[in-house]
Amino acid sequence: MPFSASENVRPTDPRCGALTAPRDTGTAPSGTDPRRPVTHGRVLHIAVPVVLANATVPILGAVDTGVVGQMGEAAPIGAVGIGAITLSAVYWIFGFLRMGTAGMTAQAHGAGDDREVAALLTRALLIGLAAGLGFIALQVPLFWGAFEISPATLEVESLARSYMGIRVLSAPAAIALYGVMGWLIALERTRQLFAVQFTMNALNIGLDLLFVLGFGWGVEGVAVATALAEWTGLGLGLWFCRSAFASPAWRDWVQVFHRATLGRMLKVNTDIMIRSALLQAIFVSFMFVGARFGDVTLAANQVLLQFLMITAYAMDGFAFGAESLIGQALGARDRGRLRQAAVMTSIWGLVTVFVLALAFLVGGGWIIELMTTAEDVRAAARGYLGWMVAAPVLGWAAWMLDGIFIGATATRDMRNMMILSFLIYLAALAALLPVMGNHGLWAALLISFVARGITLGLRYPALEAEADAAA
Repeated sequence: MPFSASENVRPTDPRCGALTAPRDTGTAPSGTDPRRPVTHGRVLHIAVPVVLANATVPILGAVDTGVVGQMGEAAPIGAVGIGAITLSAVYWIFGFLRMGTAGMTAQAHGAGDDREVAALLTRALLIGLAAGLGFIALQVPLFWGAFEISPATLEVESLARSYMGIRVLSAPAAIALYGVMGWLIALERTRQLFAVQFTMNALNIGLDLLFVLGFGWGVEGVAVATALAEWTGLGLGLWFCRSAFASPAWRDWVQVFHRATLGRMLKVNTDIMIRSALLQAIFVSFMFVGARFGDVTLAANQVLLQFLMITAYAMDGFAFGAESLIGQALGARDRGRLRQAAVMTSIWGLVTVFVLALAFLVGGGWIIELMTTAEDVRAAARGYLGWMVAAPVLGWAAWMLDGIFIGATATRDMRNMMILSFLIYLAALAALLPVMGNHGLWAALLISFVARGITLGLRYPALEAEADAAA
């Protein structure tokens, strides 16, 4: 498949900020010194706060469900569930903002271009705020479409609309925060990322308890709590980004709106969005196909998917580390440091997946029992537990290479290899489903992980070659 790495990781215009010659800009440093050696301590410094931040996410979901559950009715629980899923699905479309901002900012930081580092934050914030305001303006047709796709009872729909009508007011904050997160990751400031996530979730939980159990606001109380937490999270994130606002570079509108830079940012984000949409299509089709095997198997698959979520949350730390360190090394045109970053983050990722595989092997049955009390679902899930033991190890390369390629902004490769992996998944599904049933479904999913890891791995030498070519 023809490909030129320079199309993705080296812009032709020097103002694009990636792979430009380091220069003294006269601005304050935006993060840690990118020239420091890549050590195990440096990798863990980036990764551990991300893992801790991710650990707070399921706790918030449990509290949201738990507080409305105290109302003693099913409709409020369903309304919060549908409302949260609908909004998350729309916000997820803008997930590219985190990944694209992380890669491009890391490269600019590695090149010593503090002006472009600041401009990237401004661009991300403008995109996030504009997207959020657009979402608020279009909420009526969007919510209508959501309930056409997934109809609910009149009571649940009415409560869900109330919930979403309040929460949508924090859409600008929620989407802009993606850009802030990517910017902090690129500069290795993941402790601050953890502080933002922890503060948001702790405030959200506290306000849930106050508004729902204390004031009796019900579903609307959950929505108000989340909206306030998201605006607070953005405010705290911007405070952590104050170094970028210490100089006038962040409002250098000529640089912020530079045509070539904006074009590159659009291309990077479009590639990531296509890649992510295909990945989402794999998981959505997995659930729909699994539904053919009955409610028990469908429920078992849903329980087992939580094992993959646990793995992804744990691997995020090292994948984010790769985004930052790879981007900085490529921006500095340092092939040796690029390889060192790829190897060291991947080693820690490999250790993590083997620990998880062992944990699932030994304690997988207990985790299943914790997630469901239905004996038939427990029995079905145990029958497929072996796939969960294999999943972390088989998915390791895909997860780590995603971080590596995001850091290099080699998004064309990510898009193309995802298309190929998606086609391989469909072929595996067609071949294995008739003979293996639900086992074939799990096999096809893991084959897509392996295919993504292999195809991206074959493209990795181009990243090192690009660093050499730029030097």
